[in-house]
Amino acid sequence: MRTGSVQRDTSETAIKVAVNLDGTGEYNVSTGIGFFDHMLEQLSRHSLIDLEVETKGDLHIDQHHTVEDTGLAIGEAVAQALGDKRGIRRYADALSPMDETLTRVALDISGRPFLVWKTEFSQKRLGEMDTEMFEHFFHSFAQTAGITLHIETLYGSNNHHIAEAAFKGLARALREAVEIDPRKAGVIPSTKGVL
Repeated sequence: MRTGSVQRDTSETAIKVAVNLDGTGEYNVSTGIGFFDHMLEQLSRHSLIDLEVETKGDLHIDQHHTVEDTGLAIGEAVAQALGDKRGIRRYADALSPMDETLTRVALDISGRPFLVWKTEFSQKRLGEMDTEMFEHFFHSFAQTAGITLHIETLYGSNNHHIAEAAFKGLARALREAVEIDPRKAGVIPSTKGVL
């Protein structure tokens, strides 16, 4: 089983994360931000990556540190679970429809973190979550996971659907990209020989 676990303690947050890339989409998530929990549960369920997250953050200040550090910790745990990335498919993309919304997610587990974010919200909050924090989560996750990640909302109007389509799209693309390719099992998917 390809697993990773991270404990991250700072003066702003205390986080424990565990992932199993070969799981069944089981999750136990608690960040103190209800809508964020809902999105991370979607990420786990649709990627089939088992995910445990326990975050205690300085929410009395704002959500920034909690969301950022949770993204960093999940990305780090995924990178740990991938190891040298031997045998993975590496590239994947997904179109994620949710009612009137359609989102495209493409990624490369490249070792070169980068985020392209072409998504906008028409309201400042969803539940108690600041919508500006979604981009920050994906940036933080891509940074420590070592993933080139492109997320674009092609169209949509419901803010809940826009956010959820992005997380489900990431989930579906991750599910494919981290899978072991039976035609290349044991081989690092790069002409460089390293990722």
